[in-house]
Amino acid sequence: MAGAKPVIINLKAENNFKLTSEELLNAITDKTKLLILPYPNNPTGAIMGREDLEKIARTVIEKDIYVMSDEIYGELTYNGKHVSIASMEGMKERTILINGFSKAYAMTGWRLGYACAPAEIIKQMTKIHQFGIMCAPTASQYAAVEALKNGDKDVEEMRESYNQRRRFLMNAFREMNLPCFEPFGAFYVFPCIKEFGMTSEEFATRFLEEEKVAAIPGSAFGDSGEGYLRISYAYSIEKLKTATERLAKFVKKLRNQPGV
Repeated sequence: MAGAKPVIINLKAENNFKLTSEELLNAITDKTKLLILPYPNNPTGAIMGREDLEKIARTVIEKDIYVMSDEIYGELTYNGKHVSIASMEGMKERTILINGFSKAYAMTGWRLGYACAPAEIIKQMTKIHQFGIMCAPTASQYAAVEALKNGDKDVEEMRESYNQRRRFLMNAFREMNLPCFEPFGAFYVFPCIKEFGMTSEEFATRFLEEEKVAAIPGSAFGDSGEGYLRISYAYSIEKLKTATERLAKFVKKLRNQPGV
């Protein structure tokens, strides 16, 4: 709406799909105003720890830009507690934090989220927001109040269940010798399928047609996702077992084909 031009930073598997301060510095120009930082990440499941964020924060402050931090998966981390870049020294004044209820409280479709930012930024955001949306649904607001008051135990149980499924999938990938860096956030894994010599879309389409299992091609999330497959573990362990058995069968069939 402001006529800004997005600059894409292609993150790398060897860095566990984290944004490095070097990558950020290389992308920043005199016109740069805002860094969009979505961690824990969809589609990779990557997280940014305190050390990682401190380096990014130093660069952000040095270059005098703002950060929009999308932390919708913040409650779903499996390697220690989530850390927000807004908690870094000097970052509260230059961070727009985005969150909501769809992931942590399983309220997908309830259309309820929130933003936290310095007052002068929120004031300008409100000018646009009030002409685009009347208000959040009343039923969703009451549900959110209940979730915040009494939902912590449910979030903990869900996090433990997701973690079990995450570990199950990582073990299944190891058994079928399918490379996948270990994700510690959200509920996605991002295995590498480059060895098969086909695009992510071709792989996902054939997997769907031949084994009746749906997965998202990594290329749907940008050029750096090519050669990967996004698999969600927001399903029962029984369904994940069925899916991984079919994936193992599909991978074995591909490896037995000439030229693979």
